[in-house]
Amino acid sequence: MREEHGSVRDGLVRRGMTAAAVIVLVCVAAAPVRAEVKLPRVIGDHMVLQRGKPICIWGWAAPGEGVTVTLGSHRKTVQTGKDGAWRVELPAMKAGGPHVMTVAGQANKLTVKDILVGEVWVCSGQSNMEWRLVASRGGDDAIRKANYPKIRLFHVPKHFSDKPAADVKTSWRVCSPKTVSWFSGVGFFFGRELHEELKVPIGLVMSAVSGTRIEPWTPAAGVRSVGELAGKDKPVDGKLYNGMIHPFVPMAIRGVIWYPGEGNLDDGPIYYHRMRALINGWRKVWGQGDFPFYYVQLAPLNWGPGARPGTALPIIWEAQTAALAIPNTGMAMTNDIGNTGTAHPRNKLDVGKRLALCAFAKTYGRKELVYSGPLYESMKVEGGRVRITFKHTHAGLVSRDRKPLTRFTIAGADKKFVPAHAKIERGSVVVWSDAVKKPAAVRFGWHQIAEPNLMNKDGLPASSFHTDRW
Repeated sequence: MREEHGSVRDGLVRRGMTAAAVIVLVCVAAAPVRAEVKLPRVIGDHMVLQRGKPICIWGWAAPGEGVTVTLGSHRKTVQTGKDGAWRVELPAMKAGGPHVMTVAGQANKLTVKDILVGEVWVCSGQSNMEWRLVASRGGDDAIRKANYPKIRLFHVPKHFSDKPAADVKTSWRVCSPKTVSWFSGVGFFFGRELHEELKVPIGLVMSAVSGTRIEPWTPAAGVRSVGELAGKDKPVDGKLYNGMIHPFVPMAIRGVIWYPGEGNLDDGPIYYHRMRALINGWRKVWGQGDFPFYYVQLAPLNWGPGARPGTALPIIWEAQTAALAIPNTGMAMTNDIGNTGTAHPRNKLDVGKRLALCAFAKTYGRKELVYSGPLYESMKVEGGRVRITFKHTHAGLVSRDRKPLTRFTIAGADKKFVPAHAKIERGSVVVWSDAVKKPAAVRFGWHQIAEPNLMNKDGLPASSFHTDRW
């Protein structure tokens, strides 16, 4: 009997313990769970923060949770919103580092190490911006010498998205021979120029996809800002903006370099308005004013007989030149360093240097630098000749190969253009042809494979133009 009573008692004790354990587990499950504080990948070890601008740090945690960010002597606490998102703004800092930042929530604490403060540039566009350093002319030598611990690289992977993405799957890397070979050749050469001249850390965010048009990179805000695109471009077309630009938009930057592709080659003059939409849109969503936007004028390219009219590319060149009217822009001309047999000229060094010239002169105050090749300014008929004047002649005009000037044509009222003679005279160019007694218009470099030899004495080529509106 005692044994039976003991067994019953032991069973009740065991069942009681089990019930108590269940109650404890239920209570734990019912208690509020604190989500760990998280940061986007662009805020991570080895990152570069933009000097001289308020520093934006953002991320996610549980709704209503307090998050404290500490960077150097700066410390700020913020409460997350209903969606768990949070954002703080810290005071601007001078160039330097390395710094350590902590981000503490109620469930965890993150530490971000080796942060530098310097200049941050976004490198975007299509295939020629994506073109790797290892495949660029002189790339092997540049890679061997690429020990630049204060240049940091952030290579955004390809991602089309119907909705604005919150993050990207990549991380910052310190520039070295092991990390730079697959980075943008143009981006690296541009950043190296800045680093060696400015003596400050440089952060390069590379976000480019080959074979793409300009519309997927354009946010809806940009399309809405340009009335000429009403009914032509859908405000929701920006799938590459959503996936590859939006995730780091809150980050303070100095500016953008942009190398387009030939995807919009048939656009004609409307390409100018699409450039306006892109630049307006990025500036609007970033909310950092009219930051610098420097771009590359496409190089000459032989599309082959019958593929396109020979003037399709010159019309895009004209649209790109017109975009210089947009505030705080600059253009690197490339009609002397391309390769008409390929859409991917391997000379990325000079492209990067010419973009850097724009930055030095227009962003960093080096007013004495010549940053542009000659641009058409005006024409004047003088009897049987036409005098063409240019902007950005600086120390004067010259023939690149010391041969007679090439790729000028001239026409009378009959609108029939013929090859013309041209010579440099008193800082301008005089154009004529014995076949045109009463000239009315001049064209220069007005063909897709034109590689004219006119440049300024600083070695920068003249851009194509036409004086007629026929």
